[in-house]
Amino acid sequence: MHTILPFFLAMIAAIVLLNMWAIKLKIAYPILLVLAGLIISLIPGLPMVKVDPELIFFIFLPPLLFEAAWSVSFKEMKKWWRIITSFAFLVVFFTAFSVAIATNYFIPGFSIAIGFLLGGIVSPPDAVSTGAITRFVKIPRSTSAILEGESLLNDASSLIIFRFALVAVGTGQFIWQEAALSFLWMVIGGAGIGLLLAWIFVKAHKLLPTDAPSDIAMTLIEPYLMYWVAEELHSSGVLAVVAGGLYMSAHRLMFLNSTSRVRGFSVWESFVFLLNGMVFLLIGLSLPEVVKGLRSEGIALSTAIGYGVLVTVVLIVARMISAYAALIATMIFRPSVMPQASSRRRRWLIPLLLGWTGMRGVVSLAAALAIPVTLDNGEAFPQRNLILFITFVAILLTLLVQGLTLPYFITRSGLFGAMENEEEEEAARKNMKRGLKQHIYEFLKSKYETDFKGHPGIEKFILQWEERAKATDDSWMNETTKPIFLELLESQRQYLAELNKDPDVDEEMIRQQLYQIDLEEERLRMV
Repeated sequence: MHTILPFFLAMIAAIVLLNMWAIKLKIAYPILLVLAGLIISLIPGLPMVKVDPELIFFIFLPPLLFEAAWSVSFKEMKKWWRIITSFAFLVVFFTAFSVAIATNYFIPGFSIAIGFLLGGIVSPPDAVSTGAITRFVKIPRSTSAILEGESLLNDASSLIIFRFALVAVGTGQFIWQEAALSFLWMVIGGAGIGLLLAWIFVKAHKLLPTDAPSDIAMTLIEPYLMYWVAEELHSSGVLAVVAGGLYMSAHRLMFLNSTSRVRGFSVWESFVFLLNGMVFLLIGLSLPEVVKGLRSEGIALSTAIGYGVLVTVVLIVARMISAYAALIATMIFRPSVMPQASSRRRRWLIPLLLGWTGMRGVVSLAAALAIPVTLDNGEAFPQRNLILFITFVAILLTLLVQGLTLPYFITRSGLFGAMENEEEEEAARKNMKRGLKQHIYEFLKSKYETDFKGHPGIEKFILQWEERAKATDDSWMNETTKPIFLELLESQRQYLAELNKDPDVDEEMIRQQLYQIDLEEERLRMV
């Protein structure tokens, strides 16, 4: 304990410092964390990092997926569901198939089943890496929604491939009929279990006398419960967490008060940041042990690196082919849902961008480390160390090559220079705020002007909104007026909820305004 605790605290300190350095350098923090993990692992005397394969999924995946489901815009996912599902399922399957064929042909001892196992591990792009990289450049809302939606679903599809391939490697056979039924149960059962548990959790939050700390504590354990129950019933824990997270996100205004939402946002942001940081550090810290295993099996390091580069190239090419195939299919069959572009050149560059955002990370590492050391009969799992090494190489290369060049590619190509008019976005934001102010003024005039005529606080507040000016003090706030203002804030939330039903309104803009309203409510409660 006395040895692990300082090492654990040092990891947290390193994550924070490297993130600050990454912000200063304007590069994605996962890149620096992976490199730092490699450098730290070379320091003599440090303990060898070993992760229990049985726990890697359970520790990291549920909260990361749950937070991602809360952050994504479900309305945008529905709008671009064809592209999202094609990337999340068809592209993942095609990538895994390409990896299986290539490794079976070029790597001695790699069967099709082992190739599919590796393909399932490395096929899903990492949303954290993409998000950390694109924070420094502006990309269109449609592209961001596609990448976020894909990242939620591709983890589930890739892990389903991983699970089936793991069974095929262990048993030496693959029965299509059983696999099809199992696949349906994993998808339908996982989503159904997640939705059912999410509904129960929402009811619990509403009926129990919870406060902000207990609400936040409950949200921390809920993704783990969704994942555990689904896995115990042999369905997809990933889909359970995603479906449940999306349901709870859509109903957040119903069961969480403003205090829980404001404080929970900060808690979850820090929690997920540390989890991601630990995973990327583990990528670098775990590599020496894998290299040691390769050498014990007589595999030359240069040969293993070559295999890793081969698989990485296959990943990039397969994603590029899939992106252009999706574009052509959309142009032929559903041209009305094509992402808008200002020119033909930019339209044909969009798949290039989507193909180049395929950085690998958390899920690939978790899946690779979850491969059992031995088979059920006690024999060593075939090619385990080589699979781990290839996975690490794919993560490193995609992070370094694609991660470092993606911002440069976006800015230098001018791909999004005129895809979405910034003046139109700003006009939409101003229009929303103008409508919100008008709603506030009409609400006050219709409900309280007569009842509180002559009341200095209400008259001042009506005049404030009528003139769109801010009050300079809180002297007019008292026990009579405070409930009115709280009711007014709730009315604003209802107005924004109705406005969000418009498919042309940016949900992220609505969420930002709702967060401002939550902050305002917290300020009023402190007066």
